[in-house]
Amino acid sequence: MKTLKLLFATLILGLTFTSCSVIIDENDYGSYYSLEDIVTSHDIWYIDYNKTTGSGDVPFLSKAFTISFRNGYLYANNNLVGIGSTGNGFGTKIGRYDTYEGYLEVDHNMEGYYDFDVIEISNDRIKLKDSYNNVTYYLEGYQTHNFDYDQIFYDNIEYFLQEYNAWEKSFVSDTGALNEFDNENFLSFTPENLTTFYSSQDEVGTNIANIYWDYVGGYEVANVQGYDNLKILTLDYDSWGNEEFELSVINDGEISLYHIDSGTTYEFVGRGYIQFKKSSSKKGGESVSNEGRKRTKVERETKVRRNLK
Repeated sequence: MKTLKLLFATLILGLTFTSCSVIIDENDYGSYYSLEDIVTSHDIWYIDYNKTTGSGDVPFLSKAFTISFRNGYLYANNNLVGIGSTGNGFGTKIGRYDTYEGYLEVDHNMEGYYDFDVIEISNDRIKLKDSYNNVTYYLEGYQTHNFDYDQIFYDNIEYFLQEYNAWEKSFVSDTGALNEFDNENFLSFTPENLTTFYSSQDEVGTNIANIYWDYVGGYEVANVQGYDNLKILTLDYDSWGNEEFELSVINDGEISLYHIDSGTTYEFVGRGYIQFKKSSSKKGGESVSNEGRKRTKVERETKVRRNLK
């Protein structure tokens, strides 16, 4: 196992504590005195995957939205559904960590040992660098009371859509013109990529296992200029063209789709929650993904909100 050290970005000052050497930035970020102080200084570390650099991969970090270091144990939130409540917001326990003598070592329950250099960028931002696997992850630190659990859904909306086997139409507004999408009762977004969706005209109430997916097409999600809590979802139906919606999250099991051209609002509820973890067990009727789900970098177009009807 290679030697690891705690690194900081600019002019450094060495401080010696018993047998370990901790290097502190001249700006004295947070007045931390050890690696343990740094990794436990925030309740939750959000993994900003879009800033990840390098050609390698650390699977348990690629799957996670947040990690937490607590009393020698490592926790992660691999799902958006339930985030904020699972494990009191910290997620599930995925392994142990050690900062002995200023070195960070992680023993993951399923994936084994990983070593990281920890580089402090600022008081609430660090990098985890795995030189052996040639990858660096950027983490943003929060306390549980100031972490925006709602915003994380919009920042990772494509992954949220994947966390149910199907989305079932539960509401249609009285206002709005008739349109082709009125006939679509189920949607599904596959975890294999961020571009494929399925739709079905089966009757509402159909068992998920019995749904016949009438159509398979491509979809895109765009940001909306000036709005953090709104996205534009475009579903590409070859037969009659694109359907464009304003997408908003009602809660972690329900979404709203406002059909921009017709002025109709639809609501869909999630059916068949998928828990992403390394496990072969099933409980509570939930689906469990044995392979986990690796995040990829997401690039979105930003659109100007159209005038509503």
